[in-house]
Amino acid sequence: MRMKRILVTGGCGFIGSHTIVDLIQSGYEVVSLDNLINSSEDVLLGIEQITGEKILNHRIDLKSAQALADLKQIGGEFSGVIHFAALKSVSDSVIKPLEYYQNNVGGLINLLEWIRDAGIPHFIFSSSCTVYGDTEILPVTEDLPFLPTGSPYGRTKQMCELILADLYPTLNRVQKAISLRYFNPAGAHESHLIGESPINSPQNLVPIITETAIGKRPSMTVYGTDYPTRDGTCIRDYVHVMDLARAHTLALNYLESEKQILPLETFNLGIGAGVSVLEAIQAFEKVNGIPLKYEIGARRSGDLAAVYSDNEKASKLLNWHPLKSIDDIMHDAWVWEQRRNL
Repeated sequence: MRMKRILVTGGCGFIGSHTIVDLIQSGYEVVSLDNLINSSEDVLLGIEQITGEKILNHRIDLKSAQALADLKQIGGEFSGVIHFAALKSVSDSVIKPLEYYQNNVGGLINLLEWIRDAGIPHFIFSSSCTVYGDTEILPVTEDLPFLPTGSPYGRTKQMCELILADLYPTLNRVQKAISLRYFNPAGAHESHLIGESPINSPQNLVPIITETAIGKRPSMTVYGTDYPTRDGTCIRDYVHVMDLARAHTLALNYLESEKQILPLETFNLGIGAGVSVLEAIQAFEKVNGIPLKYEIGARRSGDLAAVYSDNEKASKLLNWHPLKSIDDIMHDAWVWEQRRNL
């Protein structure tokens, strides 16, 4: 039987690279697309060591005027596209909003034009819990309306989902899409051959913790201790990257099973529980036996007090059940941090 061929945009990034591993181990043929503005093709060597498969990466900038022509040059048929390629820093998006709209929204439009014209049946979009905006309803369910969000990054994700909702009902009946709304991905592959390794300075909590522990940073800052939460710090739903990667394969399986009736479905991907910034620091210290240096700072623009998921829909329809805890995340992230700095 011929293997299904999947294009993974942002394939050299954190979630993209781990998803490629899960796809290959599930029997898919994978092609990567990544313009490398915040990643490196070095990760492909780790993927090859884990899977035994050599992955080709196409250095295409999806937001460019040349993107459509470049996509057509890849050649061959694809049964699905998983779209990770996006800028993702909340704080950077506040400073550079046009860059975020051009990259995240413009890049998606170019990609969808190619998908529409090529008749590619299955599309999975890398979305975010930020689409819910400043909601006070917790846990978050997929049927909540979008509320104003505190950052251009969040607004790009809202816009992208609205574009999908407008486009997919107009396509032929075999073309369907799924939007996966991530909460806070972290950790590393259990082999510790790949992990989070951004070219630019990371903005996410877990790599900041590991960089502080290894001495790349003299200390870290806890942004705000006056939020209306149990310890005053922001609460987030941290999901292990390999649990997250598995969800993309299961989403493809769901589309291929033709069980999806609607042109577009959305799913939350989180463990369904919140962990505060101070609790995350304490988990790292407990699991790895290393004290962290941190200081208390003012609130950061665009941050919500608390967000965590209701993942019942993904559990029921995708058969997705996250298996790893915050302790697993902190262990794998720390081993990966040490390995990549050898």
